[in-house]
Amino acid sequence: MKQSDVIIIGGGILGLATAHELSRLHPHLSLTLLEKEEKLAQHQTGHNSGVLHSGIYYRPGSLKAENCREGKRRIEQFCAEEGISHEICGKVIVAVDETELPALENIYQRGVENGILCEMIDAQRLHELEPHVNGIKAIHVPEAGIVDYRQVCARMAEKVESKEENQIFLASKVVQMSMSGDRVVVSTARGEHEARFVVNCAGLHSDRVTSLTETPKAKIIPFRGEYFEVIPEAHHLCRNLIYPVPDPSFPFLGVHFTRMIGGGLECGPNAVLAFAREGYTRTNVNWKDLAETLSYPGFLRLSAKYWRTGLGEMWRSFSKGAFVRALQRLVPEIEEHHLEAVPAGIRAQAVTPEGKLVDDFLIQESSRVIHVGNAPSPAATSSLNIGRLIVEKLEAHF
Repeated sequence: MKQSDVIIIGGGILGLATAHELSRLHPHLSLTLLEKEEKLAQHQTGHNSGVLHSGIYYRPGSLKAENCREGKRRIEQFCAEEGISHEICGKVIVAVDETELPALENIYQRGVENGILCEMIDAQRLHELEPHVNGIKAIHVPEAGIVDYRQVCARMAEKVESKEENQIFLASKVVQMSMSGDRVVVSTARGEHEARFVVNCAGLHSDRVTSLTETPKAKIIPFRGEYFEVIPEAHHLCRNLIYPVPDPSFPFLGVHFTRMIGGGLECGPNAVLAFAREGYTRTNVNWKDLAETLSYPGFLRLSAKYWRTGLGEMWRSFSKGAFVRALQRLVPEIEEHHLEAVPAGIRAQAVTPEGKLVDDFLIQESSRVIHVGNAPSPAATSSLNIGRLIVEKLEAHF
Protein backbone atom coordinates (compact mmCIF):
# COMPACT_ATOMS: atom_id res chain seq x y z
CA MET A 1 0.00 0.00 0.00
CA LYS A 2 1.42 3.37 -1.07
CA GLN A 3 1.75 5.91 1.77
CA SER A 4 1.64 9.71 1.67
CA ASP A 5 0.53 12.64 3.80
CA VAL A 6 -2.22 13.86 1.44
CA ILE A 7 -4.10 12.22 -1.42
CA ILE A 8 -5.74 14.46 -4.03
CA ILE A 9 -8.40 12.88 -6.24
CA GLY A 10 -8.72 14.45 -9.68
CA GLY A 11 -6.17 15.59 -12.25
CA GLY A 12 -7.97 18.65 -13.61
CA ILE A 13 -6.80 22.17 -12.91
CA LEU A 14 -8.33 22.29 -9.43
CA GLY A 15 -6.66 19.08 -8.27
CA LEU A 16 -3.35 20.14 -9.77
CA ALA A 17 -3.57 23.66 -8.33
CA THR A 18 -4.27 22.18 -4.89
CA ALA A 19 -1.28 19.87 -5.28
CA HIS A 20 0.86 22.80 -6.41
CA GLU A 21 -0.15 24.95 -3.43
CA LEU A 22 0.32 22.13 -0.93
CA SER A 23 3.75 21.36 -2.34
CA ARG A 24 4.71 25.04 -2.33
CA LEU A 25 3.46 25.89 1.15
CA HIS A 26 4.35 22.60 2.86
CA PRO A 27 7.31 21.13 0.97
CA HIS A 28 8.00 18.65 3.79
CA LEU A 29 4.68 16.85 3.13
CA SER A 30 4.31 14.07 0.58
CA LEU A 31 1.32 13.98 -1.74
CA THR A 32 -0.28 11.58 -4.17
CA LEU A 33 -2.58 12.70 -6.97
CA LEU A 34 -4.97 10.13 -8.45
CA GLU A 35 -6.50 10.63 -11.91
CA LYS A 36 -8.87 8.12 -13.48
CA GLU A 37 -7.92 8.98 -17.08
CA GLU A 38 -4.64 8.12 -18.80
CA LYS A 39 -3.87 11.83 -19.24
CA LEU A 40 -4.38 14.90 -17.07
CA ALA A 41 -6.97 17.64 -17.71
CA GLN A 42 -9.17 15.52 -19.98
CA HIS A 43 -12.62 16.79 -19.04
CA GLN A 44 -13.78 20.23 -17.87
CA THR A 45 -10.29 21.72 -17.85
CA GLY A 46 -9.34 20.30 -21.23
CA HIS A 47 -12.52 21.62 -22.85
CA ASN A 48 -12.30 25.06 -21.26
CA SER A 49 -12.65 28.11 -23.52
CA GLY A 50 -9.55 29.60 -21.91
CA VAL A 51 -10.93 32.84 -20.47
CA LEU A 52 -9.25 34.60 -17.56
CA HIS A 53 -12.36 35.88 -15.83
CA SER A 54 -12.30 39.23 -14.05
CA GLY A 55 -14.91 38.35 -11.41
CA ILE A 56 -17.48 40.94 -12.47
CA TYR A 57 -20.52 38.63 -12.42
CA TYR A 58 -20.29 37.18 -8.95
CA ARG A 59 -22.20 38.09 -5.82
CA PRO A 60 -19.98 40.18 -3.52
CA GLY A 61 -18.85 38.09 -0.56
CA SER A 62 -19.32 34.77 -2.38
CA LEU A 63 -16.47 32.29 -2.73
CA LYS A 64 -16.50 32.97 -6.46
CA ALA A 65 -16.05 36.71 -5.96
CA GLU A 66 -13.45 36.32 -3.21
CA ASN A 67 -11.32 33.82 -5.10
CA CYS A 68 -11.67 34.89 -8.73
CA ARG A 69 -9.91 38.24 -8.56
CA GLU A 70 -6.90 37.10 -6.56
CA GLY A 71 -6.87 33.79 -8.41
CA LYS A 72 -6.67 35.61 -11.74
CA ARG A 73 -3.74 37.69 -10.52
CA ARG A 74 -1.94 34.56 -9.37
CA ILE A 75 -2.60 32.65 -12.61
CA GLU A 76 -1.23 35.63 -14.56
CA GLN A 77 1.86 35.67 -12.33
CA PHE A 78 2.29 31.89 -12.71
CA CYS A 79 2.06 32.15 -16.50
CA ALA A 80 4.56 35.03 -16.60
CA GLU A 81 7.04 33.15 -14.41
CA GLU A 82 6.67 29.87 -16.30
CA GLY A 83 6.61 31.28 -19.83
CA ILE A 84 3.01 30.25 -20.57
CA SER A 85 1.23 32.25 -23.27
CA HIS A 86 -1.55 34.47 -21.98
CA GLU A 87 -2.99 37.86 -22.87
CA ILE A 88 -5.04 40.54 -21.14
CA CYS A 89 -7.24 41.50 -24.06
CA GLY A 90 -10.44 42.83 -22.47
CA LYS A 91 -14.11 42.01 -23.02
CA VAL A 92 -17.43 43.74 -23.53
CA ILE A 93 -20.78 42.71 -22.02
CA VAL A 94 -23.39 44.01 -24.42
CA ALA A 95 -27.00 45.08 -23.99
CA VAL A 96 -28.77 44.88 -27.34
CA ASP A 97 -32.01 46.57 -26.24
CA GLU A 98 -33.47 48.56 -23.34
CA THR A 99 -34.97 45.52 -21.60
CA GLU A 100 -31.41 44.36 -20.79
CA LEU A 101 -30.25 47.64 -19.25
CA PRO A 102 -31.34 46.91 -15.63
CA ALA A 103 -29.46 43.59 -15.62
CA LEU A 104 -26.44 45.30 -17.20
CA GLU A 105 -26.49 47.94 -14.47
CA ASN A 106 -26.66 45.21 -11.80
CA ILE A 107 -23.59 43.50 -13.28
CA TYR A 108 -21.75 46.82 -13.36
CA GLN A 109 -22.57 47.49 -9.70
CA ARG A 110 -21.28 44.02 -8.78
CA GLY A 111 -18.10 44.79 -10.66
CA VAL A 112 -17.63 48.02 -8.74
CA GLU A 113 -18.29 46.28 -5.41
CA ASN A 114 -15.84 43.52 -6.31
CA GLY A 115 -13.11 46.01 -7.19
CA ILE A 116 -13.10 45.17 -10.90
CA LEU A 117 -11.65 47.63 -13.38
CA CYS A 118 -14.74 48.19 -15.54
CA GLU A 119 -16.54 51.01 -17.32
CA MET A 120 -20.08 51.53 -18.56
CA ILE A 121 -19.79 52.67 -22.18
CA ASP A 122 -22.20 53.99 -24.80
CA ALA A 123 -22.80 52.61 -28.28
CA GLN A 124 -20.18 54.87 -29.88
CA ARG A 125 -17.40 53.66 -27.57
CA LEU A 126 -18.61 50.07 -27.92
CA HIS A 127 -18.30 50.27 -31.70
CA GLU A 128 -14.81 51.71 -31.38
CA LEU A 129 -13.84 48.57 -29.44
CA GLU A 130 -15.92 46.08 -31.45
CA PRO A 131 -17.05 47.65 -34.76
CA HIS A 132 -19.32 44.76 -35.76
CA VAL A 133 -21.30 44.45 -32.53
CA ASN A 134 -24.97 45.33 -32.23
CA GLY A 135 -25.58 47.07 -28.91
CA ILE A 136 -26.93 50.20 -27.28
CA LYS A 137 -24.77 50.07 -24.16
CA ALA A 138 -22.07 47.85 -22.69
CA ILE A 139 -19.64 47.24 -19.88
CA HIS A 140 -16.00 47.29 -20.93
CA VAL A 141 -13.81 45.04 -18.77
CA PRO A 142 -10.23 45.71 -19.93
CA GLU A 143 -8.64 43.27 -17.46
CA ALA A 144 -10.30 40.10 -18.81
CA GLY A 145 -7.91 37.80 -20.64
CA ILE A 146 -7.21 34.49 -22.36
CA VAL A 147 -4.89 31.54 -21.69
CA ASP A 148 -4.45 27.82 -22.46
CA TYR A 149 -5.35 25.99 -19.25
CA ARG A 150 -3.93 22.70 -20.57
CA GLN A 151 -0.51 24.35 -20.63
CA VAL A 152 -1.07 25.64 -17.12
CA CYS A 153 -1.94 22.13 -15.93
CA ALA A 154 1.06 20.55 -17.64
CA ARG A 155 3.43 22.98 -15.94
CA MET A 156 1.76 22.53 -12.54
CA ALA A 157 2.15 18.76 -12.88
CA GLU A 158 5.83 19.15 -13.71
CA LYS A 159 6.42 21.30 -10.65
CA VAL A 160 4.52 18.90 -8.36
CA GLU A 161 6.42 15.87 -9.64
CA SER A 162 9.77 17.64 -9.43
CA LYS A 163 9.71 16.79 -5.72
CA GLU A 164 10.71 13.19 -5.20
CA GLU A 165 8.13 12.56 -2.47
CA ASN A 166 5.21 13.52 -4.75
CA GLN A 167 3.56 11.13 -7.19
CA ILE A 168 0.86 11.36 -9.87
CA PHE A 169 -0.94 8.13 -10.75
CA LEU A 170 -2.96 7.97 -13.98
CA ALA A 171 -5.63 5.41 -14.89
CA SER A 172 -6.39 5.21 -11.15
CA LYS A 173 -10.13 5.52 -10.71
CA VAL A 174 -11.14 5.75 -7.05
CA VAL A 175 -13.69 3.08 -6.13
CA GLN A 176 -13.68 3.08 -2.33
CA MET A 177 -12.58 5.07 0.72
CA SER A 178 -12.44 3.91 4.32
CA MET A 179 -11.07 5.14 7.63
CA SER A 180 -8.32 3.20 9.34
CA GLY A 181 -7.50 4.88 12.66
CA ASP A 182 -6.06 8.29 11.83
CA ARG A 183 -5.52 7.34 8.18
CA VAL A 184 -7.72 7.19 5.10
CA VAL A 185 -7.43 4.23 2.75
CA VAL A 186 -8.28 5.00 -0.87
CA SER A 187 -8.82 2.04 -3.18
CA THR A 188 -8.39 2.44 -6.92
CA ALA A 189 -8.61 0.21 -9.95
CA ARG A 190 -4.81 -0.19 -9.74
CA GLY A 191 -4.19 -0.59 -6.04
CA GLU A 192 -4.58 1.01 -2.62
CA HIS A 193 -3.20 4.26 -1.24
CA GLU A 194 -3.16 5.53 2.33
CA ALA A 195 -2.81 9.07 3.66
CA ARG A 196 -3.54 11.30 6.64
CA PHE A 197 -5.88 13.50 4.57
CA VAL A 198 -7.80 13.32 1.30
CA VAL A 199 -9.02 16.09 -1.01
CA ASN A 200 -11.74 15.31 -3.55
CA CYS A 201 -11.44 17.40 -6.73
CA ALA A 202 -13.16 14.86 -8.97
CA GLY A 203 -15.23 17.39 -10.94
CA LEU A 204 -17.92 15.58 -12.90
CA HIS A 205 -17.80 12.71 -10.41
CA SER A 206 -17.25 14.74 -7.24
CA ASP A 207 -20.63 13.84 -5.72
CA ARG A 208 -20.00 10.14 -6.28
CA VAL A 209 -16.61 10.37 -4.59
CA THR A 210 -18.21 12.35 -1.76
CA SER A 211 -20.75 9.57 -1.26
CA LEU A 212 -17.91 7.18 -0.43
CA THR A 213 -17.56 8.92 2.96
CA GLU A 214 -20.68 11.06 3.49
CA THR A 215 -23.92 12.27 1.96
CA PRO A 216 -23.29 14.94 -0.70
CA LYS A 217 -25.21 18.19 -0.29
CA ALA A 218 -25.96 18.30 -4.02
CA LYS A 219 -25.85 16.04 -7.06
CA ILE A 220 -23.87 16.74 -10.21
CA ILE A 221 -26.03 17.23 -13.31
CA PRO A 222 -23.96 17.31 -16.52
CA PHE A 223 -24.71 20.05 -19.04
CA ARG A 224 -23.12 19.92 -22.48
CA GLY A 225 -21.87 23.17 -23.95
CA GLU A 226 -21.55 23.11 -27.73
CA TYR A 227 -19.16 25.40 -29.60
CA PHE A 228 -18.43 26.49 -33.14
CA GLU A 229 -15.15 27.74 -34.55
CA VAL A 230 -15.32 30.84 -36.72
CA ILE A 231 -13.51 30.46 -40.03
CA PRO A 232 -10.51 32.81 -40.53
CA GLU A 233 -12.33 34.89 -43.16
CA ALA A 234 -14.75 36.06 -40.43
CA HIS A 235 -12.28 36.64 -37.60
CA HIS A 236 -12.51 40.40 -38.19
CA LEU A 237 -16.05 40.33 -36.75
CA CYS A 238 -14.67 39.98 -33.21
CA ARG A 239 -11.52 41.59 -31.89
CA ASN A 240 -11.46 40.08 -28.40
CA LEU A 241 -14.28 38.80 -26.13
CA ILE A 242 -17.97 39.64 -26.70
CA TYR A 243 -20.59 38.53 -24.15
CA PRO A 244 -24.35 39.06 -23.90
CA VAL A 245 -26.15 40.19 -20.76
CA PRO A 246 -26.81 36.87 -18.98
CA ASP A 247 -30.08 35.77 -17.45
CA PRO A 248 -29.56 36.69 -13.74
CA SER A 249 -31.54 33.63 -12.60
CA PHE A 250 -29.63 31.12 -14.74
CA PRO A 251 -25.91 30.49 -14.00
CA PHE A 252 -24.81 30.28 -17.64
CA LEU A 253 -23.43 33.26 -19.53
CA GLY A 254 -25.18 32.72 -22.87
CA VAL A 255 -23.57 32.23 -26.27
CA HIS A 256 -20.60 34.53 -26.71
CA PHE A 257 -17.51 35.11 -28.84
CA THR A 258 -14.08 34.17 -27.50
CA ARG A 259 -10.74 34.84 -29.12
CA MET A 260 -8.41 31.94 -28.33
CA ILE A 261 -4.81 32.25 -27.20
CA GLY A 262 -3.77 29.99 -30.09
CA GLY A 263 -5.16 32.42 -32.65
CA GLY A 264 -8.64 31.06 -33.36
CA LEU A 265 -12.08 32.43 -32.61
CA GLU A 266 -14.87 30.35 -31.06
CA CYS A 267 -18.49 31.04 -30.22
CA GLY A 268 -20.87 29.33 -27.81
CA PRO A 269 -21.74 27.55 -25.67
CA ASN A 270 -25.35 26.62 -25.29
CA ALA A 271 -26.29 24.57 -22.20
CA VAL A 272 -28.17 21.33 -22.77
CA LEU A 273 -28.61 18.30 -20.57
CA ALA A 274 -25.94 15.71 -21.36
CA PHE A 275 -27.05 12.08 -21.46
CA ALA A 276 -23.81 11.00 -19.79
CA ARG A 277 -21.43 12.67 -17.36
CA GLU A 278 -18.85 12.51 -20.12
CA GLY A 279 -21.37 12.83 -22.94
CA TYR A 280 -19.64 15.15 -25.37
CA THR A 281 -22.03 14.39 -28.25
CA ARG A 282 -25.81 14.05 -28.54
CA THR A 283 -25.44 10.33 -29.28
CA ASN A 284 -23.23 9.60 -26.27
CA VAL A 285 -25.61 8.01 -23.75
CA ASN A 286 -24.76 6.37 -20.44
CA TRP A 287 -28.01 4.82 -19.24
CA LYS A 288 -26.85 4.67 -15.61
CA ASP A 289 -25.93 8.35 -15.62
CA LEU A 290 -29.13 9.34 -17.40
CA ALA A 291 -31.36 7.30 -15.08
CA GLU A 292 -29.63 8.85 -12.08
CA THR A 293 -30.30 12.33 -13.43
CA LEU A 294 -33.92 11.75 -14.45
CA SER A 295 -34.84 10.09 -11.14
CA TYR A 296 -33.27 12.81 -9.00
CA PRO A 297 -35.95 14.98 -7.33
CA GLY A 298 -33.72 18.03 -7.59
CA PHE A 299 -33.48 17.70 -11.37
CA LEU A 300 -37.23 17.22 -11.70
CA ARG A 301 -37.89 20.38 -9.69
CA LEU A 302 -35.24 22.25 -11.70
CA SER A 303 -36.82 21.12 -14.98
CA ALA A 304 -40.25 22.29 -13.87
CA LYS A 305 -38.82 25.75 -13.24
CA TYR A 306 -36.62 26.13 -16.34
CA TRP A 307 -38.39 24.02 -18.96
CA ARG A 308 -38.87 26.94 -21.34
CA THR A 309 -35.19 27.88 -21.13
CA GLY A 310 -34.23 24.22 -21.53
CA LEU A 311 -36.31 23.83 -24.69
CA GLY A 312 -34.66 26.89 -26.19
CA GLU A 313 -31.20 25.52 -25.45
CA MET A 314 -32.13 22.13 -26.96
CA TRP A 315 -33.48 23.79 -30.10
CA ARG A 316 -30.18 25.64 -30.55
CA SER A 317 -28.41 22.32 -30.12
CA PHE A 318 -30.32 20.69 -32.98
CA SER A 319 -30.62 23.76 -35.21
CA LYS A 320 -27.46 25.51 -36.37
CA GLY A 321 -29.67 28.26 -37.73
CA ALA A 322 -31.16 28.90 -34.29
CA PHE A 323 -27.67 28.97 -32.79
CA VAL A 324 -26.58 31.50 -35.42
CA ARG A 325 -29.62 33.69 -34.76
CA ALA A 326 -28.63 33.86 -31.09
CA LEU A 327 -25.15 34.96 -32.15
CA GLN A 328 -26.57 37.50 -34.59
CA ARG A 329 -28.18 39.40 -31.72
CA LEU A 330 -24.61 40.37 -30.84
CA VAL A 331 -22.91 40.30 -34.24
CA PRO A 332 -25.47 40.61 -37.08
CA GLU A 333 -22.92 39.83 -39.81
CA ILE A 334 -22.15 36.32 -38.57
CA GLU A 335 -23.61 33.65 -40.86
CA GLU A 336 -23.97 29.88 -40.86
CA HIS A 337 -21.17 29.30 -43.35
CA HIS A 338 -18.78 31.14 -41.01
CA LEU A 339 -19.10 28.40 -38.37
CA GLU A 340 -17.57 24.93 -38.07
CA ALA A 341 -18.41 22.62 -35.19
CA VAL A 342 -15.67 21.86 -32.65
CA PRO A 343 -15.67 19.48 -29.65
CA ALA A 344 -18.16 20.30 -26.91
CA GLY A 345 -17.47 20.65 -23.21
CA ILE A 346 -19.33 19.36 -20.16
CA ARG A 347 -20.15 21.52 -17.16
CA ALA A 348 -20.56 19.74 -13.83
CA GLN A 349 -23.44 21.67 -12.27
CA ALA A 350 -24.39 20.83 -8.70
CA VAL A 351 -28.14 20.82 -8.03
CA THR A 352 -29.68 20.58 -4.55
CA PRO A 353 -32.54 18.15 -3.72
CA GLU A 354 -34.82 21.22 -3.66
CA GLY A 355 -34.03 21.89 -7.33
CA LYS A 356 -31.73 24.87 -6.83
CA LEU A 357 -28.65 25.40 -8.96
CA VAL A 358 -25.65 25.78 -6.67
CA ASP A 359 -24.24 29.09 -7.86
CA ASP A 360 -21.09 29.17 -5.75
CA PHE A 361 -18.17 26.91 -4.99
CA LEU A 362 -19.31 24.19 -2.59
CA ILE A 363 -16.89 22.60 -0.12
CA GLN A 364 -17.79 19.87 2.38
CA GLU A 365 -15.26 18.85 4.97
CA SER A 366 -14.66 16.47 7.84
CA SER A 367 -11.58 15.96 9.98
CA ARG A 368 -9.83 13.85 7.32
CA VAL A 369 -11.53 14.53 3.97
CA ILE A 370 -12.34 17.70 2.03
CA HIS A 371 -14.80 17.42 -0.84
CA VAL A 372 -15.08 20.11 -3.52
CA GLY A 373 -18.68 19.47 -4.53
CA ASN A 374 -19.21 22.32 -7.00
CA ALA A 375 -16.55 24.21 -8.91
CA PRO A 376 -17.92 25.63 -12.18
CA SER A 377 -16.59 28.72 -13.94
CA PRO A 378 -14.58 30.67 -12.81
CA ALA A 379 -12.88 27.71 -11.09
CA ALA A 380 -10.02 27.58 -13.61
CA THR A 381 -9.28 31.29 -13.15
CA SER A 382 -9.62 30.90 -9.38
CA SER A 383 -7.79 27.57 -9.14
CA LEU A 384 -4.62 28.64 -7.36
CA ASN A 385 -6.61 30.57 -4.80
CA ILE A 386 -9.07 27.71 -4.27
CA GLY A 387 -6.06 25.43 -3.88
CA ARG A 388 -4.67 27.71 -1.20
CA LEU A 389 -8.08 27.84 0.52
CA ILE A 390 -8.15 24.03 0.63
CA VAL A 391 -4.61 23.93 2.03
CA GLU A 392 -5.64 26.39 4.73
CA LYS A 393 -8.52 24.08 5.66
CA LEU A 394 -6.09 21.16 5.85
CA GLU A 395 -3.72 23.18 8.05
CA ALA A 396 -6.40 23.37 10.73
CA HIS A 397 -6.03 19.58 11.09
CA PHE A 398 -2.25 19.18 10.67
